[in-house]
Amino acid sequence: MERSTDSKAPVSRTVETAFTKVWGDENVTALIALKVETSEADTVAAEVSRFTEVEDVFLVTGDTDIFLKVRFPHYDELKEFVLRRLPGVKGIRETKTLLVVTAYKEAGEARRT
Repeated sequence: MERSTDSKAPVSRTVETAFTKVWGDENVTALIALKVETSEADTVAAEVSRFTEVEDVFLVTGDTDIFLKVRFPHYDELKEFVLRRLPGVKGIRETKTLLVVTAYKEAGEARRT
């Protein structure tokens, strides 16, 4: 899900329904890439660290400034976070949300596939 500057919905109803069917009753893990105002990077990182659903915050080099790892009980809560709560953080210019399909190794532990 990317933040949109026009009035068009960021996710179509069809895509949203499919996500909800797949992840509706399970934990949803996502990686969120943030592009931020350079002068606000430390402030943005500190602010997003305060959200309890944010497990990791990384300042990185390249096309993205900050990566977040987030976890929610349901897809709808992820959607609420990305569309309503995250935009309230001053200094974020753009977001890109990547849903984790399979975690092969997490927190240093290999997962069974």
